[in-house]
Amino acid sequence: MEIKDFRNVYHMLSETVDRWGDQDAYRWILDSKETESVTWEEFRDQARRVGKSLMALGLEKGDKANILSYTRYRWVLTDVGCASIGSCAVGIYQSLLGEDVKYIINHSEAVLVFAEDEAQLEKLLEIREEIPAVRKVILFSGEAPNNDWVMTYDEFLELGVDISNEALEARIDAVGPEDVATIVYTSGTTGIPKGAVLTHDNLTFTPQSVYGSTQILEGDETLLFLPLAHIFARTLVFSALVGGSTTTFARSMETIIEDFQIVRPHWFPSVPRVYEKVYSKIISGAEAKGGAALAIFNWARSVGDRVSDCKLAHQPIPFLLGLQYGLATKLVFSKVQAALGGRVRWCISGAAPLNASIAKFFHAAGILIVEGIGMTENTSFTNLNRHDNYRFGWVGLPGPGIEQKVAEDGEVLYRGRNIMREYYKMPAETAETLSSDGWQHTGDLGEIDEENFLRITGRKKDLIITAGGKNIAPSAIEGLIATSKYINQICAIGDRKPCLVALITVDADNIRAFAEEQGIEGGDLAQLMADERIITLIDGELQAKNAELASYETIKEFRLVDEFTIENGLLTPTMKVKRNIAMERYEDLIEGMYGE
Repeated sequence: MEIKDFRNVYHMLSETVDRWGDQDAYRWILDSKETESVTWEEFRDQARRVGKSLMALGLEKGDKANILSYTRYRWVLTDVGCASIGSCAVGIYQSLLGEDVKYIINHSEAVLVFAEDEAQLEKLLEIREEIPAVRKVILFSGEAPNNDWVMTYDEFLELGVDISNEALEARIDAVGPEDVATIVYTSGTTGIPKGAVLTHDNLTFTPQSVYGSTQILEGDETLLFLPLAHIFARTLVFSALVGGSTTTFARSMETIIEDFQIVRPHWFPSVPRVYEKVYSKIISGAEAKGGAALAIFNWARSVGDRVSDCKLAHQPIPFLLGLQYGLATKLVFSKVQAALGGRVRWCISGAAPLNASIAKFFHAAGILIVEGIGMTENTSFTNLNRHDNYRFGWVGLPGPGIEQKVAEDGEVLYRGRNIMREYYKMPAETAETLSSDGWQHTGDLGEIDEENFLRITGRKKDLIITAGGKNIAPSAIEGLIATSKYINQICAIGDRKPCLVALITVDADNIRAFAEEQGIEGGDLAQLMADERIITLIDGELQAKNAELASYETIKEFRLVDEFTIENGLLTPTMKVKRNIAMERYEDLIEGMYGE
């Protein structure tokens, strides 16, 4: 495909306005469950108004503004308004604690902060004396206190009324492809977060490469519930912009099931954790019904698996199997499809590995999950399975305009216009990641086959090397074990140890249901986790999964622990377990397992 050389993000938006100006661009859901929307032309006009108000607040080219908020329309509007005038929006996960928020504000040298609501404002008020460079806080929603440091978004939008169109156009035209569009901070599984500096060329090239790798069609509807502080979500917002799709913002993760019914998306992006949760609920729901309903479910799944195998092998579906699949769809799979709104053609999975068996299950049910890979440092996109050329367990082909190769030590390297300029104020770390000839060192280990498909085999820093010298990539093992409906999270451990052990958290709903069936008294989860019958249940699940692994990959011992969360410091905002911190916190438990 042809990649266009846009001067900046605003010019990319303007081409979309020229093509689809009167079509819906963004939509959001009201408390009444009705929706409101803006067209592409209205969105551009509003982004210009944001740009003028930022100018009125004295934001200069290169100045930073933080956005401390969950995903919503005003997040995207503010982001594009900042980029349009050559300023720089820096997202902060709304789930972060005050100390982490303070670090990103100060390290990014932000002079403005856009806050989602009063809860986020409270964080900022608590650290106000420690963020002296921040001139103003602008609230996306809620009432501003009687405080000249804080204003509402409506008040903010009134600030730019006296800024002329000529002045705005001068700022827009002064922004070039190599200017900074955003700084995105990594979620920090180890060490402090690093700020990846992404240019306008990064943000205009990468969505086009995504578009050339997907089936994004004019008039499509997509539902966004991923955090916009993660560049994965922002890249897909811009990809929808390039392709003329309407993006609807979910209200929250708690309303996601209902939001699917309202929006009925044609495609949507997600992280593996969501697919794992849906898969677990479907399986546990079928097993809870038991009897004939379970028998029909298992028959339908078997039929779907055979249809999936035919599609993967690019073979025609036999006539009788096709008839059976039609019945299986009517009886079972249509309900899975309906749960996602009934119109999904495909969905994308990224940010972490997706277990191939889960992808196969959804494929059998008529829902294609195309897995891809990317990271903050390459604008969250390098590879993607295509809607007509895919494999489960692989992350697909590189996008148009992106080069890939594997170094002698197995590390995956990339080169292209999607690669960041640098880590902000971290020259040593930049030099470790970007080679002099433009190749990005990812830290991923992988293999590329003769068709240029990439399969990730592990992380260099995450690799477990046992005392016996076996190299083990824990993510694939963890992904397999987490397919158990009774297991929520798992952290495998074993570096320089004789074998693997694990810290496991349980799926609370399914554990309580099991306890009720077995007549185990007490609804307190901590009590249930200490009950020998629950421990035996998890051990049985673990042994069943171990049977699918090589002997040196099997988990020999485990302990049940409380859920890993962002609040207790064991989970990143992108749902990755902080392995090193978990090992420190549960050092005694781990040593006890090896003692046994």
